[in-house]
Amino acid sequence: MSTSSSTSPAAPPFAGQGVVVTGGGRGIGAAVARAFASAGARVVVNDLDGAAARAVAADCGGTALPGDAASAEGIAALVGAARTVLAGHGTELDIWCANAGVAPIGGADASAADWSSAWEVNVLAHVRAAELLLPRWLERGSGRFVATVSAAGLLTMLGSAPYAVTKHGALAFAEWLAATYRHRGLRVHALCPQGVRTAMLASTGAVGETLLAPTALEPEQVAAALLDALAADRFLVLPHPEVADYSTARAGDPDRWLAGMNRLQRQLEQEGAL
Repeated sequence: MSTSSSTSPAAPPFAGQGVVVTGGGRGIGAAVARAFASAGARVVVNDLDGAAARAVAADCGGTALPGDAASAEGIAALVGAARTVLAGHGTELDIWCANAGVAPIGGADASAADWSSAWEVNVLAHVRAAELLLPRWLERGSGRFVATVSAAGLLTMLGSAPYAVTKHGALAFAEWLAATYRHRGLRVHALCPQGVRTAMLASTGAVGETLLAPTALEPEQVAAALLDALAADRFLVLPHPEVADYSTARAGDPDRWLAGMNRLQRQLEQEGAL
């Protein structure tokens, strides 16, 4: 007489978890939303472009909640609505992906409006979301905050001071959250890709074409790297592994690194890219 045993297939890694993705209507955000849905999560897709948010939500069986994900009022409305939607599906808001971002071109001469927009979307949106999410997460002892930072937050971005400066701010806030609340169950992840084939890369023109396009990844590759990092509980998510070497060089010899970046700046100016 023979016996056989069978095992049930493993549940998807994020089964039963509720995820909100801001800026989820296209690019990295859309890929992240689809990746979480494929991994079993219940996904809420936010974007200023309502049609784009609804299209991605339809693709991944999620819910679209279009609107502003930067202002205090917009964040409060999104958090409240997302909690209600997810509760209706028997889950909580477990993971917040602060993915929405802007990349205005310019230096010290960039307009006040561009600087303000960069601070609001790239930094303060993260702060405002954390303010509302942390009380419940800390009370229950679990929660994940994902900040789409970009390699510019570790390095810099020639041609866009507002982007480079605010992405450094986004990374600093993510680091602060991790250092302050890890022992209370909060997990924080900083997603720092270089070039990604999105509309934002296309909008950077000749600078992006020269600096980022040659090694640009597809959004789906970035999303896969993020889910791998979450599974491994890694803070820093580097879809382009070489960014780690660049960051080490920058920290180890700042003067040499800055001299190299300035050479690249001069090259771009000579080529007419800047």
